[in-house]
Order: sequence, then structure tokens, then C-alpha cells
Amino acid sequence: MRRVWNLAAWEIVFGAALCAAQSPPPIAPLPPPSAVPQTPVPLLTLSDLEATALHCNPTLAQAAARIEAARGNYVQGGLYPNPEIGYEADEMGDDGRAGQQGGFVGQRIVTAGKLRLNQSVAAQEISQAEWAWCVQRRRVLNDVRRTYYALVVARQSLEVHGDLVRIGREGLRTAEALLKAQEVSRVDTLQARIEAETAELSRQNAENRLEGAARRLAAVVGLPAVDVDAVAGRLDGPPSRFGWEQSLTRICAESPQRAQAQAGVSRARCAIQRAYAGRIPDLDLQAKLQFDNATEDTIAGVSFAVPLPLFDRNQGNIRRAFAELTAAESEVRRVELRLQEQLAAVFRRYENARQQVEKYSAAILPDAKQSLNLVLVGYRQGEYPYLELLTAQRTYCQVNLAYLESLQNLWENAVLLEGFILSGGLEKETAPEDAPGADLR
Repeated sequence: MRRVWNLAAWEIVFGAALCAAQSPPPIAPLPPPSAVPQTPVPLLTLSDLEATALHCNPTLAQAAARIEAARGNYVQGGLYPNPEIGYEADEMGDDGRAGQQGGFVGQRIVTAGKLRLNQSVAAQEISQAEWAWCVQRRRVLNDVRRTYYALVVARQSLEVHGDLVRIGREGLRTAEALLKAQEVSRVDTLQARIEAETAELSRQNAENRLEGAARRLAAVVGLPAVDVDAVAGRLDGPPSRFGWEQSLTRICAESPQRAQAQAGVSRARCAIQRAYAGRIPDLDLQAKLQFDNATEDTIAGVSFAVPLPLFDRNQGNIRRAFAELTAAESEVRRVELRLQEQLAAVFRRYENARQQVEKYSAAILPDAKQSLNLVLVGYRQGEYPYLELLTAQRTYCQVNLAYLESLQNLWENAVLLEGFILSGGLEKETAPEDAPGADLR
């Protein structure tokens, strides 16, 4: 892929031809290198930034905590009720005696496999929480990659803006020299000054853009700050190409958002089974042992109780569970349509950026370079004035800036296509709603 030229490279190529009117000052010799060896600063690659973000991002810790909470619900849902133990006294004061004194033990017997069904519902809660973690992880990675590409392009753009500033200053000096020689008018000098000042403002904006990109990358990664010079990499070519049908099929089949919604359907179905099991009442057993002080006999007793399902047959929870199943199935369809809608918008931006990058690479950049070379040859032969050469150089720089902007848009939208249209790595991760049939009766 073509790289952005800077003015220093042009000066080396053009040599004295660029400075025919004025000779540059002699270059001062470089100072001797320090005797103390300089330790190179390790460069941060995209993989390093991703690993740091996965470790430091608080939303991933929140999502992991929700997985652990769901596992706690699974354990709790399968625990058998604790037995009861107590003291019981009857007929106290009869004939002035202590009556019957003793203790009892009671146990609730859970029927219809309710504990197993409780854990089935909780298992789907765990699945939903795990998919939610996958969604958030992809959001974090996508944000890191997009902000990384934004920083890299901002840094390359600043280099080109620096070239434009140097071109503008050189053009202003040349215009002023020609004005003194009465070869151009005052209007030409004012126009050159306007272009030089405009280039300086653009460079300042590019510096602010680079600083903002570094701050945003630091926030997404979870670091106090990011040194732009310590970030490795350049954007020199387009990413892999995506097709609409391929992208649509992939996002419908592999999207973690859709998988999370599908886990909600499984959860609702398990809740229906649990609600039906709630129609069968549990049993209460009790055994007691007492000593009768009147007869000095030991008395044993057993009691058995079961509710009669005359009024409450768990019909309300069953009805709610079916409604929640309908809502969960509709949520899957909603997610699919929402993904398709988002994919259409992102793919349109991706296609626009891809076509622009291809056009710049295939025609615009080569034409700008050829135009610059022709002006250079004509300048050497005296056919074009020096300001014409500066204009050709400025045009080439501006074309490179537009190319970099299109390349950044292409990479950012490619990240979204590959990452299931997910973004917002620092947005609050929402917990799944309470499960259908959460009132486990």
C-alpha cells in the first residue's frame, strides 16, 4: 500500500531544485551521542492494549460477578429444606403435675422434582449471564480496536499536516521574495499567508485530535494515560473484505446477543415445567417423643399434613410462565431484526469507505503523484513557477489526508462487522430480568 510522503522526503529527492531562489542555511552537525545507553521504550501493540483492557475494564468484572451470582442461585435452588426441631409440652398442671414433656422433629418433603426444576431454571440463568459476559467482552475489544485505529490515523494525519505547514511557510517565504523582486502582486503574498495560517490551524486541530484519541484509548483500555509514541503500528492497507450475505448469515448464526436471547427462551420453558410442578403440594412430616409424668410412660406421636389444592393450584404462576415464554420468543426475533437493521447501516458505511479507499489507491493517489512529478519536471525545465510546485505538493498531501480518513472509516466499520455490531465497552452492563416463575412454589 502507498505510504504518505512527507516534505523531508521530497526535499531529499528534489535537492537544490526546490531552493533555486534561496539557499538553505548550513546544517549544524549533530551533537555526539550520550555515553549513557538509552533504554528503548517498549512499544504497545494492539494485542497488548486488548489484554490490558480485558484485565482492567470494570464492566467485565460486573458481568463475571453476575455469572457467579447465577451459580449461587443454582446451588441454592437445589438445597433441601432444613428440618425443624423443637420442644412441646401438653397437659401441664393437670393434678398439679408437669404433664407431657418432650420434643419433636419435623421435615418438609419436596415433591414433583421441584428442586431439580429449580436448578434447571437457574442453569439457564447461568447461560444467560455467560452470554452477557461474551457480549460485553466483544464490546470492549471492538472499542479498543476502533480507538487504536483512530489514534494511528490521527498520528499519521499529523505528519501530513506538518508537511502542509512546511509547504505553506515555504510558499509564503517564496511569495515574499518574489514580491520584493516585483514578480508577483501583494495579493499573491496575502493569499500565501492565508494558506500558511490555515495550514497551521489545521495542524493544531490534528494535534488536538491525536491528543483526544490518546485520552480516549487510555480510558477504554483502563490506563491513566497512553503515550502516542509508544503505540506501535500504522494503517497501510485495507482489512479483509466482507460480503453482505456472508455477514448477515454469520451475525444471525453466531451473534452472542442472539444466543443470550435464545437462552432466555430455554429459561422460560424450564420455568413452565417448574410452575406445573408447583401444583403438587409438598408434605409436612413430624415425629414427637414425650414423657407423661402422670403415668410415667413414654409417648410417641407422628403427624402428617398435606395442603388441599382447592383454591391455589399455582395457576397464576403457570399463566405468567407462558406469557414470559411468548415474550422471550419475541425477544429472539427482535434481536435478529435489530441486528439486521444495524448491520445494514454499518455495511453501507463499510462499502462507502471501501470504495473510497480503492478509488484513492487505484486512481486518485497515482494521479496526484503523477501530477506532482510532471510539475516537478516542468519546474526543473523552467515551465512552471515555484508556487505551482508548492500547489502540487499541497494537493498531494490533501489527497493523502482524505485517503487516511477513508482508511480509518473502513477499518472501524470492518471491526464492527467482525465484532457483531457491538460497541460501548464502558456502558453499564445490564443484568437479565428476573426469571419467569421466580416465585418457586
